[in-house]
Amino acid sequence: MKVKDCFWIWGQDAMSHQNALGNAKWKLPGGNKLEPVEGAAYLGIPNIFRVVMCGKPVPPFDGESEKMKNVPKVIYSAIGDSGSVRNDSETDVEEVIRQAAKYPNVTGAVLDDFFGHREKPVESWARYSSSYIHDMRERLHTALPRKLDLWVVWYKRGLQFPIDDYLREFDGITYWNMDTPAQKSELRDDLDTMIGRTPGKKRMTGCYIWNYGAGKPLAPEELKFECETYYDYLKKGKTEGIIFCSNTCADVGGPAVDFLRGWIREVGEEEI
Repeated sequence: MKVKDCFWIWGQDAMSHQNALGNAKWKLPGGNKLEPVEGAAYLGIPNIFRVVMCGKPVPPFDGESEKMKNVPKVIYSAIGDSGSVRNDSETDVEEVIRQAAKYPNVTGAVLDDFFGHREKPVESWARYSSSYIHDMRERLHTALPRKLDLWVVWYKRGLQFPIDDYLREFDGITYWNMDTPAQKSELRDDLDTMIGRTPGKKRMTGCYIWNYGAGKPLAPEELKFECETYYDYLKKGKTEGIIFCSNTCADVGGPAVDFLRGWIREVGEEEI
């Protein structure tokens, strides 16, 4: 297997980040035209997490699956971002299963923006109960002749949440920090915390290619630090993939994107 086979893009509708309420802080410029498949090809990334943003796309996902039919591996969101409020009361898990039955490259589901401390109507740490997630995972494992994996987004800000009952229910965990770039020791401490709290789980690291926290482009050296840190954990077998966010800034992200394209070409052909 080559290193690039472990790379994924966080695929969302073109301009979906620019049109989100969060862009008042993120300050992503307009002009993004690359959709997920196009953005992945532009960056040199083979696999796609296809994630609902601000409620779109809306099921059925047949049109999206057809666009991605030649992508080696696809993971759909069963719960989209926090702006996808329809997923607060109804998930897309059955639609993901339907797509997987038709398209063998669909390998699982992911829950985006899932964890968060809520106090009303009762204190909770996630958008759904752990028992609900248990049932979702069982459904993904048994609905088809092949097992579909259940993944979740886990942000740095939630690394200390008391959510072990939830973590047990997922097949895979993805780590993200929107306030990149982190300090070197801090990032490695975060990754070690994530690994320590998820024994036996699959893990991937989320790599932003825009500084969402500061609302400005990443400098190439900042992205280089992220890439090399995540690559080190991948080579050591502590994680099994890197997810790059996103096609929405791949064509408007400044010089760091040029660095990333070159870095992927440089390390992507290595055997791992």
